[in-house]
Amino acid sequence: MLIGIPPILSPEMLFTLRSMGHGDEIALVDANYPALEHARRLVRADGHGLVPLLDAILQVTPVDDFVPQALFRATVGRNPDLLDPVHEDIVAVCARRAPGIAVTPLVGDAFYGRVKAAHAVVATSEARLYGNVIVRKGVIHPGGAVRQ
Repeated sequence: MLIGIPPILSPEMLFTLRSMGHGDEIALVDANYPALEHARRLVRADGHGLVPLLDAILQVTPVDDFVPQALFRATVGRNPDLLDPVHEDIVAVCARRAPGIAVTPLVGDAFYGRVKAAHAVVATSEARLYGNVIVRKGVIHPGGAVRQ
């Protein structure tokens, strides 16, 4: 156990997050997602839902604030405006942990392509369909400040 580190973050997850550089992306995907096929690096988070894991990651990882879009979610079919309950939960966590940074919907192949290019893919046990999100890592400025 570590002080200040959410216990849901495994040693492998912490290693992965620490290994990422500015601009690298990490994809958290649901239990139905073809994670092994799409991952350059695969981290298993069996037994954990996507939303609690996203919340924990955003507690220790800065979100990129040098680009117009740094948080992305999957869509229901080809409708970027439709929010399933899992998307509402994703948006709520991101609003709390990365205020001012919107969650951008990516349709189908645009989302899949971004996952395939991600630094790592985290396979969760999220049972809700379309429960997939991508986080682009930002920087911690000198003195430990995160610009928001």
